[in-house]
Amino acid sequence: MNDYQRGLLGKMDEYAHFVYKITKGFPKSELYGVVSQIRRASVSVVLNYVEGYARKRPLVRLNFLEISFGSLKESKYLLYFSSVEEYLKKDDYIFGLRKAEELCAMLWTEINNLEKATKK
Repeated sequence: MNDYQRGLLGKMDEYAHFVYKITKGFPKSELYGVVSQIRRASVSVVLNYVEGYARKRPLVRLNFLEISFGSLKESKYLLYFSSVEEYLKKDDYIFGLRKAEELCAMLWTEINNLEKATKK
C-alpha cells in the first residue's frame, strides 16, 4: 500500500468508529434493524478494502474495492434514513455525510486507477 491507500484506510477506520459511536444512542428497538445494518455496512467498507489489498490478482482486488464502495453507499443511505427517522442529531448526520462523500471520492479514484492499470 502507498501513502494514499494507507490514508484512505485510516479514514475508513475513523468512519466505522464514528458509526459505532453514533449508533449507541439509537433506539433499542433498532438494535437488530438499522443499528445492526449500518454497523455491518460501515465495517464492511474497511474490511473489504483490507481484504482486497491482501489479494495478489488485480481483478480480484478490484472486485473487493467495488464491494467496499457498495457498502459505503449502503451506509450513506442508512445515515440519511436515520436522520429522517430522527435517530441521529443533525450535526452528526452532516459530519457522517461529509465523511462518507470524502470516502466515496477517494475510493472511486482508487477503483478507476486500478481499472486503468488492468486494461493495459
